[in-house]
Amino acid sequence: MEMNLSNGRTIPSPGFGTFKTPDGGICIEAVREAIAAGYTHIDTAAVYGNERSVGEGIRASGKPREELFVTSKVWNTERGYDKTLRACEKTLKDLGTDYLDLYLIHWPANREQFGDRADAINIDTWRALERLVDEKVVRSAGLSNFYPSHMAAVLAVANIAPVVDQIEYHPGLLQEETVVTCRKNGILVEAWSPLGRGRLLDDPVVTGIASRIGRTPAQVILRWVIQTGVLPLVKSVHADRIRENLRVSDFSLDGQDMAALSGISEVRYGSHPDTAKF
Repeated sequence: MEMNLSNGRTIPSPGFGTFKTPDGGICIEAVREAIAAGYTHIDTAAVYGNERSVGEGIRASGKPREELFVTSKVWNTERGYDKTLRACEKTLKDLGTDYLDLYLIHWPANREQFGDRADAINIDTWRALERLVDEKVVRSAGLSNFYPSHMAAVLAVANIAPVVDQIEYHPGLLQEETVVTCRKNGILVEAWSPLGRGRLLDDPVVTGIASRIGRTPAQVILRWVIQTGVLPLVKSVHADRIRENLRVSDFSLDGQDMAALSGISEVRYGSHPDTAKF
């Protein structure tokens, strides 16, 4: 399944995430197995510490690079114009590729940590991503963990519009204000931890629907994400689950099930972008 980006490109859905996938053989094999199963969208980040293994997994798959969509992200310690350019150069070297399909600012500089300098830092970082797009080192640029308050300054000056915002998003965290703002600005929402770091798999609403329709809890949640118009990034190192999580295009959830999942009590598993201090 392909989803459209505002710059005319497309992005495969679901994506295969590599957060907390151990560097080395486990990561190499997980990426190789994911591509063999049919994933063509691989998501990583400098801070994950596994970009070299992700690159090795891509090469081990035998899939031509041009048939894959590879995303990475600039980490918080490398914010700013010059440091972002150098960070991207290192990411490309570690992955063993000469371009990225998508490059994101991993977390916004926030006022809690940077005060009145936060907006300027985010703008400088975005300017670097725009240069990378202009130089065709990066094909599309976007944001991650940006809320409307963080986006505003970037959107006000951007010459190249962000195409995605990757946020924590699952039936227990709808992020409605951010989703609405993204859609108003033509920004596709991507969901990290769409399964709530695995904790939502035991939720009685999820398991009840899964049992009734003959699907796994993970498939039910991922289908919910897709039907809300959001692109899920799902991670596993187990071959059977990697394949299972991709089988979400041959069924749909009805309105009652969608509403029930959307009504799960709110819970956040990751950090809040306004208060993160890393």
